[in-house]
Amino acid sequence: MQKRNGYFEGNGYLVTWVFGHLFSLADIETYRPNPKKYWCLDNLPCFPEEFRFELKKGPDKQVDSGVRRQFELIEALVNRPDVDMIINAGDADREGEIIVRICVDKALKSQKAFYRLWLPDQTAETIRTALSEMKDETEYEHLANEGFARTYIDWLYGVNLTRFATLKHGSLLRVGRVIVPIVKAIYDRDMAIRNFVPEPYFAIISKAETKGEIVELTSKHKFSKNERAKAEALCKQYNEADAVVVSKKKKKDTLSPGKLYSLTKLQNVLGKKYKMSMADSLKIVQDLYEKGFVTYPRTNSEYLATAEQDKIKGVIAAVKKLGYPVAFRFHKSIFDDSKIESHSALTPTHKIPDKNALSEAEYKVYSTIMRRFAAVFCAEECIVERTEIKIDVGGMEEFLLKGMVIVQPGWTRFDDANRKDKILPNLEKGDTVNTDFQPVEKQTTPPKHYTIETLNNYLKNPFREDKAETENDEEEYRAIFEGLELGTEATRTGIIDNARKTGYIQLKKDVYTILPAGEEMIEALLRMKISMDKYKTAELGKALKSVFHGNMTVRESVALAEREISEVFNQKSEPPETDTDDGFMGDVAGKCPLCGKDVLRTKFGYGCSGYRDGCKFSIHRTICGRVISLKNVQKLLSDGESYKIEGFISPRTGKAFSAKLRLQDGKANFSFD
Repeated sequence: MQKRNGYFEGNGYLVTWVFGHLFSLADIETYRPNPKKYWCLDNLPCFPEEFRFELKKGPDKQVDSGVRRQFELIEALVNRPDVDMIINAGDADREGEIIVRICVDKALKSQKAFYRLWLPDQTAETIRTALSEMKDETEYEHLANEGFARTYIDWLYGVNLTRFATLKHGSLLRVGRVIVPIVKAIYDRDMAIRNFVPEPYFAIISKAETKGEIVELTSKHKFSKNERAKAEALCKQYNEADAVVVSKKKKKDTLSPGKLYSLTKLQNVLGKKYKMSMADSLKIVQDLYEKGFVTYPRTNSEYLATAEQDKIKGVIAAVKKLGYPVAFRFHKSIFDDSKIESHSALTPTHKIPDKNALSEAEYKVYSTIMRRFAAVFCAEECIVERTEIKIDVGGMEEFLLKGMVIVQPGWTRFDDANRKDKILPNLEKGDTVNTDFQPVEKQTTPPKHYTIETLNNYLKNPFREDKAETENDEEEYRAIFEGLELGTEATRTGIIDNARKTGYIQLKKDVYTILPAGEEMIEALLRMKISMDKYKTAELGKALKSVFHGNMTVRESVALAEREISEVFNQKSEPPETDTDDGFMGDVAGKCPLCGKDVLRTKFGYGCSGYRDGCKFSIHRTICGRVISLKNVQKLLSDGESYKIEGFISPRTGKAFSAKLRLQDGKANFSFD
């Protein structure tokens, strides 16, 4: 093909591209004009009857010249008289689907045949095959509908609630359907760690020598810090009893490798092993995909489709040339159509890169994918010897010791090579075991900060209590297919990265923690009763999946979001005793008792508008852990005292109390009945 200015031409094809997003949804002012030059409540909430896409604008509200030039090129190409067919070759996901559709819809002036090129990888063979098997774009209508519904709903939440929350708070708060529950999860975990009070307890442990080896036994019984005497009594009972090996079992077993990678599981491994951020790992694996070395990366599945067997045999032949002992095998843990939504697991392709041509980071990512593939299709099984020893202590408690020794390494030679043997003491059935049980003082430990791995596992299914990876992943895939996950494989990385760039969270090595701006955002939303928790986000996720399956229209899913947003704008006022609504930035609370000028709602509470003239009258937003509502400040300034307010917390005793605020010497003081 010959390279032209902005496109390629040859073999009967014109090939051009859409870099980034050429179009974005129009802003609120397009639907509800506002003569003011700043955000206000006058045009909120905004629920467009029909959403409009416009060429993307920069911070100056002007269309970028590069964006305009590229669209005009696309417009000229699709309308050429010699063009009789248009092919959507965007990324094989819902976002790629609608990015190209929007451009074609805006550019095309007369109807032409429209087809979809679906590429699981970008090798020459796959592209040739896909070109011969293209389907009409109408076959992807449900996928596009989900993409549009997701875009509309995210816009509704983002623009309406960002403006609402910012106007109430006094500084920019970026509120989004997915970013808020992600930041909230990290906030909740960090608050649990910060407020954690260790509780001492006694564990019952024996470390005594038998046959020249230390045998460690830990009782299931635990005692509180006030129960030392009970712990010592139990230790005495155990030490006076006979401890006997009642059974010993040894068996050979096959140790299965991990599954092929989904994007999330790959990012988990790269984050844990190399401290690689999700944004970096996604960029690298996307580059490897575009070079034809790996399959489509934004997949949520760890399985292959049964129809891919021949393709995988070709990959195995290429991998074998690298020296990996691989062979094709068909197994339910590898091939399972029921666990694939749009894309199969991430694998290498038959196109093997030159190691020296890859950057260090690219090699880390590629070799991680390659080693897992080689492990899954390893011709040699990993054989282990498992040992279980049961020790009975006087019929009062039975202790189970488990060990494992690798007999034949198989796949562990090149994937998960750090797997270590656990060798048990040399005990046989009938042996008497020496014991020396003692109460050992320990402390309860706080929960751990989220890591790349544990946050990803939480986001994939925020309702699963046990986040550990198990062989039975039915629950995980059911949650994915029902839309219960927070974000998707395609969007999650970008949203988390935006939260980092905004300063809400930070990532050090592979550990996420909340930042002051994130705390401020979450606590402000809680004050405003903007509840965008995992339950509401998951409900919308389920609605989007219903759109994908054709069980709900785009309009119906959008209406669901509009109802949720309306609840924020139509909150019922509470009685002044329990009210925490501090109004909007700039609201007038009354007249200053010192100088007579207006007292306004500020970012930090309420302050006199005459501060430039030296007036220092102010009331903090929060007093003794209690947000002071605008309604109470208005009464305080008009009558000299507020309503009786419930929910103050004594900083000295930590107890709740109720009181009025009373003006005295230009200050707000407590007044007790």
